[in-house]
Amino acid sequence: MFDGAAVLSEEGDAAADNFDPAVGYFLVDPLDGTKEFLARNGEFTVNVAWVQGARVLAGVVHAPALGETFWGAAGVGAWKSTSAAPGGVWGEVWRDARPIRVAALPAANAPLRVLASRSHGGAAQRAYLSRLPQPISCLQAGSSLKFCRLAEGAADLYPRLTATMAWDTAAGQAVLEAAGGVVFGTEGSPLRVPGRPREAPNPPFFAASGAELARRAVSVL
Repeated sequence: MFDGAAVLSEEGDAAADNFDPAVGYFLVDPLDGTKEFLARNGEFTVNVAWVQGARVLAGVVHAPALGETFWGAAGVGAWKSTSAAPGGVWGEVWRDARPIRVAALPAANAPLRVLASRSHGGAAQRAYLSRLPQPISCLQAGSSLKFCRLAEGAADLYPRLTATMAWDTAAGQAVLEAAGGVVFGTEGSPLRVPGRPREAPNPPFFAASGAELARRAVSVL
């Protein structure tokens, strides 16, 4: 299935981007969360996604400093392992794999657990969070771990209003969607990968545990 598949990387040569997206390709970010890496807080990841056309179909997010690995595929499900501890054996990652699933929609009077970017939020994020009508419990995380925390049910909503590229988000989106969540753009439909990922940044997006919550989040923008 993957014989001869193209590999597109953030750090790769743009001249290698001459491929047919409809056939499918790997989209790689070898270091997502550069600021987290430099801060030595462990919240950086290695991201690998399988993309076909404009859809992300599968992804792996590995946090080497935390020893956490998340993976998922459309129509199959999502899993988390903590076996790949720093210095451990990568082959052991499957040993304690457990399925993960997004949390149920919180009640109207319950605090909404909102993930905020640790390093890229800024004024736009603060202004948006202040407009949410529901009480919120604000959590912080770096890199694609935000998608994964949603996928394992540890949070409800992740609004991202500042710029990202497809390699920043594709693997995390795959894990979240496989766990039952969604990633919507500002028009209220699923986030798609552009045919040539280097040519266009992602629009602002809302990752959530479900479509109803994502649409509510979009309406506040």
